Amino acid sequence: MSLVSRSRSTVFGLMVGISALGTAAFAIRQRHVAQRVRDYTASVQESATPANADPYEQRDVEDLPLPVRRYFETVLQEGQQHVTQVRLTQAGQFRLGGADAAWHPFTARQIYSVSPPGFIWDAEIELAPLVSARVLDAYVDDEGLLRANLFGAIPVASAGPDRQMNEAELQRYLSETPWFPTALLPAAGVSWDGIDDRTARATISGGDVTASGEFHFDKSGYLRRLTADRYRQDTDTTSPWVGRYGTYEKRNGMEIPTEAEVGWETAEGAVPYWRGEITEIEYRTG
Repeated sequence: MSLVSRSRSTVFGLMVGISALGTAAFAIRQRHVAQRVRDYTASVQESATPANADPYEQRDVEDLPLPVRRYFETVLQEGQQHVTQVRLTQAGQFRLGGADAAWHPFTARQIYSVSPPGFIWDAEIELAPLVSARVLDAYVDDEGLLRANLFGAIPVASAGPDRQMNEAELQRYLSETPWFPTALLPAAGVSWDGIDDRTARATISGGDVTASGEFHFDKSGYLRRLTADRYRQDTDTTSPWVGRYGTYEKRNGMEIPTEAEVGWETAEGAVPYWRGEITEIEYRTG
């Protein structure tokens, strides 16, 4: 959910690229970007295998730290099938820049696999009337990457794959697993370390990197916040990062947060840059 910040003047300046490319070349570039998204999506879907063929039972988590055990007992039910793939749509707002920057509406489609962990976030962000950017944020085949194209054709941002982005995108995957919580079970490759009676650290591996985050639960067992140190490509630094989870609803027998917000923690306070809600979600299990 990160995007290299660019000023409004820079974005509008890039619009002249359409004329420079020419109509035919512009259309070819759009098709190339769309095909790349389809290729990455196919890779995520085709690589997915069941994390565990046996349905969830509470005894599967009896050795986990107390807040984690309480979480699974809250959001899962006995006999829940393990999620293999997820398809969802989102709507919300995205901010390019700091606390004073404007929010821009977006819609997105997202595909996940659990084993191995992977995702494709394919979003359209409206930067101004009739001006949009197509953003691909992904973790595919153990590699993390970001690509943004104005009008779905003109490159305006690119990052990864490299070790820093691989880890950052795997952290993003970890932060979004509450939307399909069987992916947080040990059977799906996640290890847990207790911190206190409301907090635990989750760690997952992919390729040659590992990603971790601290999960903060409320007294009822629901996850409310995730904190981590995450690579930030626009500043080329590692910074405190936080995700917050809102309203819970039951989907396919699981309790999941359908609203969320993500941002950076700074000396001046939290600076959210993504906030949205799930509009549709479908699961493949077993």
